[in-house]
Amino acid sequence: MSILYDERVDGALPTVDKAALLAELRQRLPDLDILHTQEDLKPYECDGLSAYRTTPMLVVLPERIEQVQQLLQLCHARGVPVVARGAGTGLSGGALPLEKGILLVMARFNQILEINREGRFARVQPGVRNLAISQAAAPFDLYYAPDPSSQIACSIGGNVAENAGGVHCLKYGLTVHNLLKVDILTVEGEFMTLGSEALDAPGFDLLALFTGSEGMLGIVTEVTVKLLPKPQVAKVLLAAFDSVEKAGRAVGDIIAAGIIPGGLEMMDNLAIRAAEDFIHAGYPVEAAAILLCELDGVEADVADDCERVREVLEKAGATEVRLARDEAERVKFWAGRKNAFPAVGRISPDYYCMDGTIPRRELPGVLRGIAELSEEYGLRVANVFHAGDGNMHPLILFDANVPGELERAEAIGGKILELCVKVGGSITGEHGVGREKINQMCAQFNSDEITLFHAVKAAFDPSGLLNPGKNIPTLHRCAEFGAMHVHHGQLPFPELERF
Repeated sequence: MSILYDERVDGALPTVDKAALLAELRQRLPDLDILHTQEDLKPYECDGLSAYRTTPMLVVLPERIEQVQQLLQLCHARGVPVVARGAGTGLSGGALPLEKGILLVMARFNQILEINREGRFARVQPGVRNLAISQAAAPFDLYYAPDPSSQIACSIGGNVAENAGGVHCLKYGLTVHNLLKVDILTVEGEFMTLGSEALDAPGFDLLALFTGSEGMLGIVTEVTVKLLPKPQVAKVLLAAFDSVEKAGRAVGDIIAAGIIPGGLEMMDNLAIRAAEDFIHAGYPVEAAAILLCELDGVEADVADDCERVREVLEKAGATEVRLARDEAERVKFWAGRKNAFPAVGRISPDYYCMDGTIPRRELPGVLRGIAELSEEYGLRVANVFHAGDGNMHPLILFDANVPGELERAEAIGGKILELCVKVGGSITGEHGVGREKINQMCAQFNSDEITLFHAVKAAFDPSGLLNPGKNIPTLHRCAEFGAMHVHHGQLPFPELERF
């Protein structure tokens, strides 16, 4: 792909003798599973963003924390980079391996250690699937709120690394809002606990700093999450609109009315049709856009809120407002939304999933901007939004077998993210920066801020061995990014002039 990386990361790393490292690992950790042949390494060459592919030097699959500790100690002593990987469902190239590094797969740490009903928390290993936490807590009438669309597969360690959200994050928050404690191993193999089982912990809020750090500051070994009581009742309203702008304005109208839904999602016509063909959720396929608005709580309050939301939606220009008849239809409505990504994959050979955030008030204008970019670059875009909190996921449809289409998809993706920043938003809401958004970090942050990010990284990992080449660009690359925009007369933000 054509993204400007900081440097060819492997080129800046010390030469590692693979055979010697493999022999030493086998000697010091004889019970550690190590993959080293080309055939065995191939399945680990990418995460969910398959456009980036690199074959790792070695893949290790530990089953005991002591193995992880000793591995980190050895790699730190030998100067060998380590990239952590969970379920591999990430969409920003965050778990992309290195040709001269070790890929540390934490998937075998998949045990739920404790469900504490009285304290309303769960202690889990990092390889536990997101959905498995709620399934284990269900007998106690509790659940874990963050529910990314990949929750059936994604692991909680990866959720911590990327600060994942989901369709219910508007009311219940992202991963960072639902954590109590995270146990980690530093790059030197030292144990550290961030946060506590209490509502607050003394000292700096390192737990919040670590959440979303994309494997650059330490390796997650255990996570303590908050559990919430299941709502007494949950109802979903489906509203259809004849324009995406009207749907976008309706989102702000609902929040302005003082109503905070459990979930508030938006899909445009291309996404609607793809999801309906795949899931048969009962979506109105002629609608330009739909909103899914879930209201939960005690029955009397939910009934009142449903009527209030219906009034707001109709006033905003909804052509149809439908309340899910029962729990089965409510689940079906959400199934269509949560399967939007694979549904779109059925109508295009390839798609590029973006992830940015915008202020809710900017939603109509940003949707118009995306439509204009789609026409300019000649590629269809299916829009799926966590509309309530402004987290958007445009899916850019292309065919990698057609020369130039991948590059056009990259270009339009970058423009969408820069548009998000221009209106006061961010280049990522939950997918992370990884390798994918290195350029756009230069659009979002100035040189002082980039320098501070490097200082935080150095405080945890002075040797730069944990997931190098991700997330934080060098100032040199930001200068190149700014110069490129100046050359094309496209410098989007005056802040870039400071590089």
